[in-house]
Amino acid sequence: MRRVFIAGQLAEMMTISGESARHIGLSLRMAVGDSIGVADSAGQCGRAEISSITASMVTLRLTELTESPEPPVSVWLAQALPKADKMDLIVQKAVELGVQGVFPLQTAHCIVRYEPAKQAEKLRRWQKISLEAAGQSGRGIVPVIGPFLTWQQLFERVTPQMQLLILYEGAGTQGLRRVLTHHPGKDWLVVVGPEGGLSEDEVRRAEQCGAVLAGLGPRVLRTETAGLAALSAIMYQCGDLGGN
Repeated sequence: MRRVFIAGQLAEMMTISGESARHIGLSLRMAVGDSIGVADSAGQCGRAEISSITASMVTLRLTELTESPEPPVSVWLAQALPKADKMDLIVQKAVELGVQGVFPLQTAHCIVRYEPAKQAEKLRRWQKISLEAAGQSGRGIVPVIGPFLTWQQLFERVTPQMQLLILYEGAGTQGLRRVLTHHPGKDWLVVVGPEGGLSEDEVRRAEQCGAVLAGLGPRVLRTETAGLAALSAIMYQCGDLGGN
């Protein structure tokens, strides 16, 4: 079921305005009496019925609370900046698959470089894509996109509960299946390099910070494919993707 996100907490009666209201009425063509999923800023989820609808405002009546559809493991994706508009697709699909958040990552071999003003513009665009993907896929939260990170800042994001996982095809890698088997119950920060790959210095620094190097099999995947493949594997391993 599609979901809309409510500012504040779920209540008996709720109103939605602006672009979200227009989307419900014009794009989804919903009407009074139709049901839609709802979630609040704390991740509480439910189902609501449309009580009234106009072009600018929708009134909802909460009919039941439901379990959160969020996965049992938290996975963040640090994606080296790809060329063209590939990041749009990466954000959209990562959110559908259950990512907790996405960090755009600047690495040594990244061709794309954004000035601060352009970074802010891109984050606004990607956050909107995250919101739309979260609603379409029935997520209980809207994953946060950003901030932009340098390679050094990446390691500051690693918590004691989190395993840093570098997708890498060079020497010293283990198969992803083996890595997931040997680190059950961990949260993950998955790092994907750019089209030109990660530098040896970057990989060495990551290993010094406790990163595990993992490969994805005999074929070389594009940067826009690798992170999504790893995210899918993690979700499958924890029982979130594919059912029990």
